[in-house]
Amino acid sequence: MNYISISYAVKFEIDFATEYVFTSDKICINSKTGRKIKQVMKNRCIGYIIKGKFYSLTFLRKHLRKPQKEEMPF
Repeated sequence: MNYISISYAVKFEIDFATEYVFTSDKICINSKTGRKIKQVMKNRCIGYIIKGKFYSLTFLRKHLRKPQKEEMPF
């Protein structure tokens, strides 16, 4: 059996849902489950469904931040 793994470089994360990240290729990914989040159009507004609620791209742009560096204990 053959396995393929793909790794992405995280560029931004959403400040109210840190498990949702955007890659340098502009792909939204849930980092806990490893699933790509599909872009959705709702009432002529493009966005993503995050934690069961629709958020438009204009709203999400205001809440993007660079990923925080984690301190390692060693």
